[in-house]
Formats: sequence, structure tokens, C-alpha cells
Amino acid sequence: MRDISDAIADHTGLSRRVLEYSAVMKQLVDAAKQPGFSEASWAPLAAFVATDVFERVGNFKEVMRWPDYIAFLTQWAMHSEWEGSFKRVTEAPGLVLLELEERSAVGGYKSVVNSVSVYVFNDAGKITHLDIYLQMELPDPAMLQGYEGVRISA
Repeated sequence: MRDISDAIADHTGLSRRVLEYSAVMKQLVDAAKQPGFSEASWAPLAAFVATDVFERVGNFKEVMRWPDYIAFLTQWAMHSEWEGSFKRVTEAPGLVLLELEERSAVGGYKSVVNSVSVYVFNDAGKITHLDIYLQMELPDPAMLQGYEGVRISA
């Protein structure tokens, strides 16, 4: 496994865009601890996304549109450390599957998960849909409090 940023140069097309998106995510999660960080700070990530139609289905089948996702990310990133190691990327027309090992820390809770993220793109090369799949140990119930009030898909 290697750092996501190191894998970018080896890829083209939508696979490269997903890796660039992931590298920007890392930069912004790191920046979120600085004074003045806000939902507007996610603009560099929004450049990859069709924000008007974007939908994310997360690890607990929660569904978020772009404004909900940015609000969630802001709160999470301000209190979390995150990094990922590249495992594999697979591309089909309009679709990319990215496999990572993700490491995070929130307060005293640390986790290492295997993730597969499925990115769907429109014809303009913007992300319209994101599905997240994780392999992980069961989290402490306190870690799930940030999901209160989030709509769960059927």
C-alpha cells in the first residue's frame, strides 16, 4: 500500500480525478483544525462534484445531499484525524471503485478500516453519487451520536 498522493501520477481519467478528490479531502481534513475553517472551506472539494444533484450513501446507509454532506464533514473534520493508503482503483465508463485502508482518530477512538467507495460521474466528469462500504470492527456506540437525525435509506 502507498499514500494516495503517490498513486495519482500512475492514473488517468476518472480514476485520477477520484485520487485527486481523495488527496484534497486529506488536505481539507488537516486544515479543518485551523481557526476560521467553515463549510465554505470545502470549495476545493466541490470543484469535483455536481453539487446540485450529488447524493452520498454512507457506511450506515445514511443518505446525504451536498449541503448535508458538507455540514457533516465540517463537524467530523474539525475533531478528527484521517489518512488513507491506496490499495486499488477500478474504472468503468462513468464509474470508479476506489479501495483504501483508512485510518482515523476521533478523540480517543482510533480505527483502521478497509473501504470501497463507488463514485458515479456525469458526462461533464463531475461526481453525482458516492456509495461508501467499510470493513471494520464495531464502533463504540458514542461514535454514532453524530448520525442522530440523519435519514437512513430503506
